[in-house]
Amino acid sequence: MSKLFSHFALRKLTLENRIVVSPMCQYSASEGSASDWHLIHLGQLALGGAGLLCIEATAVEAIGRITPDCLGLYSDDNEAALRRVLVSLRRHAGTPIAIQLAHAGRKASSYSPWEGGKLIAPEAGGWLPIAPSALPFSKAEPPPREMNAAELARVREAFVHAAQRAAQLDIDAIELHAAHGYLLHTFLSPLSNRRSDDYGGSLENRMRFPLQVFSAVREAWPEAKPLGMRISASDWIEGGWDLAQSLELAKQLKALGCDWIDASSGGLAPEQKISLGPGYQVQFAEAIRKEAGIPTIAVGLITEPRQAEDIVASGRADMVALARGILYEPHWAWRAAAELGGQLSAPKQYWRAPPRGQEAIFRGAKVGQR
Repeated sequence: MSKLFSHFALRKLTLENRIVVSPMCQYSASEGSASDWHLIHLGQLALGGAGLLCIEATAVEAIGRITPDCLGLYSDDNEAALRRVLVSLRRHAGTPIAIQLAHAGRKASSYSPWEGGKLIAPEAGGWLPIAPSALPFSKAEPPPREMNAAELARVREAFVHAAQRAAQLDIDAIELHAAHGYLLHTFLSPLSNRRSDDYGGSLENRMRFPLQVFSAVREAWPEAKPLGMRISASDWIEGGWDLAQSLELAKQLKALGCDWIDASSGGLAPEQKISLGPGYQVQFAEAIRKEAGIPTIAVGLITEPRQAEDIVASGRADMVALARGILYEPHWAWRAAAELGGQLSAPKQYWRAPPRGQEAIFRGAKVGQR
């Protein structure tokens, strides 16, 4: 039996298979509120057969958005707009839904990728980003504002309030975003955190704020529901955040009740040097799973069903997450089930879709003809 298509339990949530749809920014919200685009986008992904669908990086406060068009969950309007999307999804799809809560930190106030992705100046409609230290993402950009004690408390509570809104929306799981050069990641890395107080310097101090955020969210989030964290396991820059530090962070998170580590990498600074290749980040998920004893999600150029099967079956990770590959092929999980002999759930309206000889991929499908 395919290991990729075996069930996996995260607290009281049981996934039908080990395929996760990664959170993917769409830059299509209005003042942080989900739009019709989100209904269409998430709707097609929810019907694709993955075991878990994660909503894109969702800002916990307005200045935590990557772009002015990014999704947020910091206002009543944001919550109401996302509720409308979720009601439709749940009416037609049974896929569990997670949300990634995030704060962009010094990468906030940026143009959308198709508009160049550069920093938007306040006079052009942007805002002044915040960060652990007044160090810009790029030397060509002005520095962000270093966060003071009041801002640390405010942002921590913003994560809590967003988690409480997610609970009110009956979302199944939360992933906190501490990767790709966004706020929590910049606290972790010595390259972006030059603070001299209790939140900078030693590894213990640099981990302090991300761990405090996690602990506060875990306390506010229902006990039966899983909570994980995405990290960049390496900055890919000499002297930066690396796997050894990631292992210590993972152990600390496990002790606080973390249910998985989504092991990505990079994104902190333009100086990174990454050797790309199929499954190039799986090594991080494997090491964290083995050394910290916590479930992991493997990501990064995982494109083929047998590749994904091998990662899970060999114990290198507990789940695999796809982003661009599943955008290109929303029913990737169907192809994987056909190739690996797996089964998954699908809406009745699609029961007649599989080619002859592959009808068994849909669990419980019964098709009559007249």
